[in-house]
Parts: sequence; structure tokens; C-alpha cells
Amino acid sequence: MSNKISRRQALAKGGAIGVGLALTPFVKAEKPAGAEKVSLGFIGVGARGTELLRRVLAQHPEVAVAAICDIDEQNLKRAQELVQKAGGAAPEGYSKGDQDYRRLLARTDINSVVIATPQELHARMTLDGFSAGKFVGSEVPACITLPECFELVAAQKKSSAGYMLLENYIYPRAHMQVWNMAEQGIFGDLTYGAGAYIHEVRNLRFTQDGKLTWRGRNVLNDVGVIYPTHAMGPVCRWMGIGKSDRLKTLVAMDSKAVGNHVYAMDKFGADSEPAHLNFANGDTNQALIRTEQGRLIEIRYDTASPRPNGMGQFSLQGSRGAYESALGQRMVYLEHKTSPEQWEELAKYQPAYDHPMWKVRGAEAEKTGHGGGDFFVIEEFIQAVKSGVTPIDIIDAVTWSCVRPLSAESIKGGGYKPVPIPAFG
Repeated sequence: MSNKISRRQALAKGGAIGVGLALTPFVKAEKPAGAEKVSLGFIGVGARGTELLRRVLAQHPEVAVAAICDIDEQNLKRAQELVQKAGGAAPEGYSKGDQDYRRLLARTDINSVVIATPQELHARMTLDGFSAGKFVGSEVPACITLPECFELVAAQKKSSAGYMLLENYIYPRAHMQVWNMAEQGIFGDLTYGAGAYIHEVRNLRFTQDGKLTWRGRNVLNDVGVIYPTHAMGPVCRWMGIGKSDRLKTLVAMDSKAVGNHVYAMDKFGADSEPAHLNFANGDTNQALIRTEQGRLIEIRYDTASPRPNGMGQFSLQGSRGAYESALGQRMVYLEHKTSPEQWEELAKYQPAYDHPMWKVRGAEAEKTGHGGGDFFVIEEFIQAVKSGVTPIDIIDAVTWSCVRPLSAESIKGGGYKPVPIPAFG
């Protein structure tokens, strides 16, 4: 019998918060979820995986990082040295090809694993993690195709393994304060929410000699909102998606693609090979989602346009007030609270509505990346492995991630083609 408990199950009980390969079955670990001790493996220790590793070592010295896998031996060596410098034993390394992570998963002394590889690998590695009985913490998105969404849900139901999507954008102080306010009804009956991931990464799409990285290949042939969960996560939390409402239909459109081409010409020359690539992904991709309760969610994805980076842009509108964040400002208008026709700083209401997690751990969190999101996403993951209660479960993960394939379907259908959103749970 499975001992994993999802967030939905915990709430119900009054608690707190691809094509598969025919491979040999794994031997499952003894306690894959609800483990008293956490023995952790890392799969992928590039920039993001290394940052997550640093956070584990800094926040949880009691956690044993027993094994690390990366096909780049320099990444692997750096990660092993970080563990040793933190006072741990040198983790065993796995770097013998793109299937070597499966040897790591086969270890029965590891009960949990962090997956921080390129996004097209997340689903396959998570499925293998489930087969091995590991508690999986996956970087975002959970998957990139609709069949993978269904496969992940079905596989976890059959497995004793736990799961958490490592979506850090739901944890910054402002996002959690807005969530707290929304749950208390401060904004009234919610009607509209918007999330925008606008983060120029053109320099990360090419190597120094002009070859495409995985990020470059990701936008060469794929259309739509290909990186949706940073924008989706906070808005879905605020609106109670998966708890009191669900996503119903989606339509999407995209702009023409020029940003990556201009960058390649400036960087490598107009006659260079990268300057002649035809990128399919538009500079801006927009999705509109209608919920079962008639709310509207707007999602924007743009990583090719030159503009200063930040934590995105977010909005929330209700019958009693609104929240707006853009260009570094976070403002609220609350009927009968703020001055008529005047926006006020969200921070003014922090003493009254600061999320309890930030009240307790804010001093530690604010020193870490992504507005404190990196601190809390690791904190929640380690606690989830220990308790078996996960704050961002597999249903959340595929619901937020399915915007990628569904937006592509709508765009390929000529734009504004309504696409039904499956009820995964």
C-alpha cells in the first residue's frame, strides 16, 4: 500500500500545507516517502542543479547527498567538491552517458532525487524515478507533451513514490502575501489573473562558437508557451486551481519571431550560420485560459525580446480589489481600504497579511535567489520527503505544464482555436 499523501489528501483531512524505454525494472527503496532520514541523489548539476545543491547543503546539513549524476564531468566534479567542502562524504559520481542516471536510481540507499536536467528529459527521468520508488523533486516544467502528462499521473498512482514540482515562483514574499490575501477573501470574488514570464535569455541559446544550446533548440522548432509554470504557478495558487476551481479551455496566439535572429546577427555576423536559422517560437506567446467557474487567466511567455529582467509581471482582479506588479512595482487597490482611485504599495499591508511561512523564515529566505523562492522550494521539498505530504503534487505539475503543448495546438490551429484542458485529477 502506498504511503504517499498528496496536498489534496492532506487538505481533505484537515492537514497543512513520453515513449517509455523497455528497461530492467528497478529495485525500490524501503521508504520512498515519509522517510525519517533523507538520502538524496542529484541528476543534473549545471547552473540550476548546482544552485539547488547549494541550498540543500546550506539549509539541511543533516541531508546526505549520496550520489550525483551529470554527463559533464566538470559539473560533476564541482558538485562533489561542494558536498565535501560542506563537510559531507564525497558523493559517488555517474557520468557514463545519458542513461547513467539509471544506475544512480538503482541504488537502494537513496530515497529521493532532484532532477535538474534540460526540460525535455524531466518526464522520462521522473517516470524512472517512480519505477525506482524514489521521491522525485523535478525542475520545471514537469513535462513537455500531453501524453507525458497522462503518463506521469498514471505512473505515480501505481507507484509508492512521492513527487514535488520544484516551482520556486510561488514562494517569493509578495506572491505568498497575495495568496494569503486571496484566501482570506480580501480581493472578493476573483475574476481575472495574469502571469507573464518575460526574461531575455538569448545569450543562453548559443555557445560561444554559435552552436545551439538546449535552450536554443527548444525554441527552434517549438511554438507556444514553452516554459509555462513560472507564470502559471502563482496565479493558479491564488485562484485555488485544483482545490476549488479547475482549468477548462485555452486559446493562444504568437507574434512573429525576430529577437533571436537579430541577436545572432549582432553576435556572430549577418552571414553566419546562426543568423540564418529560422526560429519557430514567436518573441511573444500569449495564452488565455477560462476556468470552470468562469474566471479568465492570461499567460505570457517572452524570452527573446531585449528588456531588463525581473520576476515577471502578475495581476489579480476580484470584485473587491486588485493586485498589479510590473517594472519592479507591487501595488494593490482594495475597495473600502485604500484611498479611492489610488494604488498603494503591497508592502503597506504586509504586517496584516504576510504569509506565515515568511513571518517565521523570512530573514533566512530573503538572502537567497528568486526573491526567496529558492529557499522555500528546497525547504518544502525536504519536508515533503520526510512527511510524504507534498505542496505541489503531480496534478498541479501537469496542470501547469500542459499549457505548453496545448498552446502549441491552439497556435497551429490558426490562433484562437479553443482547446479543452483535461481534468487530470
